Amino acid sequence: MNGLRPRVRWAQAALAAGAFCVQLDSFALSPALPVVQADLRGAPAAVPWVVSGYLLAAGALMPAAGRLADLYGRRRMLTLGAVLFGVSAALCAVAPTLPFLVAARVAQGVGGALIMPAGLALVTNASPPGHGRRATGRALGLAGAATVCGPFLGGALAQSASWRAVFWLTVPCAAATVWSARGADESRDASAAQSPLDVAGGWTATGALVCLARWLEHVGGWGWAVGAALLGALFVRAERRAPAPLVDLALFRNPPYVTLTAAGAVANAATVALLYVLPLALQQGRGWGAWGAGVAFLAPAVALAVGGPVAGRVRPGAAVPVMASCLAGAGGALWLAGAATDTSALVLASTGAAVALGVAGGLALTGTQAVVRRERAGEASGVTKSVLTVTAGLGLAVTGSGAGGAGGLVGPDGFMGPDGFMGRTTGGEVLPSLAVPSLTLPAVGCLAGAVLTAVMAVVTVVPGRRGAGRGGRRGRG
Repeated sequence: MNGLRPRVRWAQAALAAGAFCVQLDSFALSPALPVVQADLRGAPAAVPWVVSGYLLAAGALMPAAGRLADLYGRRRMLTLGAVLFGVSAALCAVAPTLPFLVAARVAQGVGGALIMPAGLALVTNASPPGHGRRATGRALGLAGAATVCGPFLGGALAQSASWRAVFWLTVPCAAATVWSARGADESRDASAAQSPLDVAGGWTATGALVCLARWLEHVGGWGWAVGAALLGALFVRAERRAPAPLVDLALFRNPPYVTLTAAGAVANAATVALLYVLPLALQQGRGWGAWGAGVAFLAPAVALAVGGPVAGRVRPGAAVPVMASCLAGAGGALWLAGAATDTSALVLASTGAAVALGVAGGLALTGTQAVVRRERAGEASGVTKSVLTVTAGLGLAVTGSGAGGAGGLVGPDGFMGPDGFMGRTTGGEVLPSLAVPSLTLPAVGCLAGAVLTAVMAVVTVVPGRRGAGRGGRRGRG
C-alpha cells in the first residue's frame, strides 16, 4: 500500500474521513438522544425521527447518489456530500426545536447518501487494478475507529457538556473530507457523459425505498409494503425503457454481486441486533452502569472496526465462500452469546460474533466493488449501501420487539433505541427499563444466510473457476 500514488492515498483519506464523519455522528448520537428529548422538550414519539429522518433520506437516496457520482464526478459528489453533511451538522447543533432538528437531520441524510457511494467509487477508480479492495478496506478500517470512540464521546459530551457538542464534533471531520478530496483525481463514467439523469428511475427508486424502510420499522403497516411493491414495479418498468437507466438491471444478473449484497444485508441486520442487545444485556440484565457497559463494549467494537482491513485482503474469487464462513461463525457466536449466563462468556461470544460480522460487512463493500465494472462503481456501491441501510431496520424489528420496541440509531446502517441506555438525563429523568431481547433470531438468520451463501458459492463460484481460462468470471454488472 505504501507504493500507491499520492493521488490514490488522497482518495483513500477522503473516503476514510467521510466514513469516519458519518459513523462518528451516528454512534455518538445514540447515547445523547434522551438528553435531546429532555432539552428540547419534544414529544417522545418525535424523538425517533431524529434518527429515522436521517436513515430514510440516506437509504432512499443512495442509488441516485451513486449514479450521480458516476455521471458528474465522484470527487465532486463526495465534496458536495461532505459540505452538506457539515453544514447540516452545524444546523443540528443550533437547533431551537425538535422539528428543526429533524429537518436538519434529513439534510444530513442527503449528505451521507452522497458521501459513501461516491467515496467508495472514488477509491475504486483511483486505485490500480487489484489494489482497490485493499485501499477501500484500509479506509473502512480507519473509519471504524468511530465505532470505538463514538459512544464514549457521545455519552461524555451529552452528560458533561451538551448534546449539541456531538454535532459540532463532526464539522471538522467533514472539513477534513473536503480537504482530502481536493488531492484526489476526479473520475466519472466517460461512456455516459452525454446521458441525462434517469429522473423517473430516481423518483420511483427513492419512493420504493422510503416505503420499504417505513414498513421494516413498522412491519404491521402493510400499506407501506404495498406502496413499496407498486413503486418497485414502476421502477423496473422505468429502467427497462430508459436509454440510460439509473440502475442497469444487468447488475442483478451478476451472481457474486447479488450474493455479497444480500449476505451483507443479513450480516448488517445481525450487527444491529448485537449492538442493540449487548449494552442492554449488560446494563439491565447484569446491572452494570453505563460506563462499565461501555468499557465492556470496547472489545466487540474494536473487532467490528478491524473487519474492513481484513475484508480488503480477501481475493474477489474467495469473497463469497469467505462470506458464507463469516455468517456461519457469526451465527454460532450469536447463539452462544444469547445462551451465556456469565458476563465474561457473553462479552467473549459477542466479540467473536463481531469479528465475523465486521469482516462480512467489509466484504459487502469491498467484494461488490471488485466484481463490477469500474466505470459503474458508484451505481453499484449506491445500491449496496442502500440495501444495507434500509434493511438495517429488520435487525431491530426481529430483535427489539422483545424489548418493547425501539427507535434510534447505532451506526450509519442501523438503529438503537434511546431507551437502550440506562442512567439519568441532565434534567434528572430516569431512563425506563426494558426487557432484554434474545439473539436467537439474528443467530438463526446468520446460519440460514450462511447456508444460502454457501450454495451460491458452489453454484456460481466453483463453475466460474473452471471457466476462468475461457474468459474469466469478473462480473459485468
